[in-house]
Amino acid sequence: MQYVIRESAFHRLHPLTKLIFVVVVVALAVLTSDIVMLALLAGAVMAVAIASGLGRDLLRQVPLLLSLAVSLLALTILTIRSGEIVGYLVPQSVPVIGGAFPVTVGAIDLALAMSLRFAAMLFAFQLLVISTQPRDLVHLMDRLRVPVDYTLMLLIALRFIPSLQLEGKRIHEAQLARAYNPGSGISGKVRGLFPIIIPLVSNSLGKATVLGLTIDLRGYRSGTRTPMRDLAPGRADVAGVCCMGVLVAGYLAVLLV
Repeated sequence: MQYVIRESAFHRLHPLTKLIFVVVVVALAVLTSDIVMLALLAGAVMAVAIASGLGRDLLRQVPLLLSLAVSLLALTILTIRSGEIVGYLVPQSVPVIGGAFPVTVGAIDLALAMSLRFAAMLFAFQLLVISTQPRDLVHLMDRLRVPVDYTLMLLIALRFIPSLQLEGKRIHEAQLARAYNPGSGISGKVRGLFPIIIPLVSNSLGKATVLGLTIDLRGYRSGTRTPMRDLAPGRADVAGVCCMGVLVAGYLAVLLV
């Protein structure tokens, strides 16, 4: 979820065009629960990424989406009882508890719809993040009259959360290099988190202090800022917005039929 330095068609689009793209994808994903439509929407976002040379970056999120899909499937099976029963989590041949937790068609459909909805929205948001420099996003939000506090929160999330993830990985590797062995199993994994979390939190607090002082020294709340570059929409942006308009019109037409 970091900006990727690359020359691609999606990189060259105006930040506002990419933001409209994300809003359109999120809106279309929320408006329908049809599995086929959601699959086409997620496939369309992936096709845009592949055409822009960013497909490999989006595929890195597939393990996360698969784990999310499995969790949603387990949750819907335990809570949804609508539709035809296709099986049971506990076989009927098991004494006493046999036939518990029936798996219904409604639960499977809901889990698939939610998983595809999250996939489409996550892919669209990742395309925005990896193809847009944070300074351009900040400039865009300033032009859209977004409050400074919200802009600052977005910038910190985009810049520092990935950095914290990398720092946590380095701390874990440093603990392994020192032959730290908390044990195996779930208890060992839980004990192994403390030598990582404690220095990570300590370093994060130090960075937060430095960040606050930097913000004050640069007069971020003064309201007077001069962007390094002022991007202007081009023909590709106009074409992209028109394509999204046609997509929205076709999508709504299919839903209303």
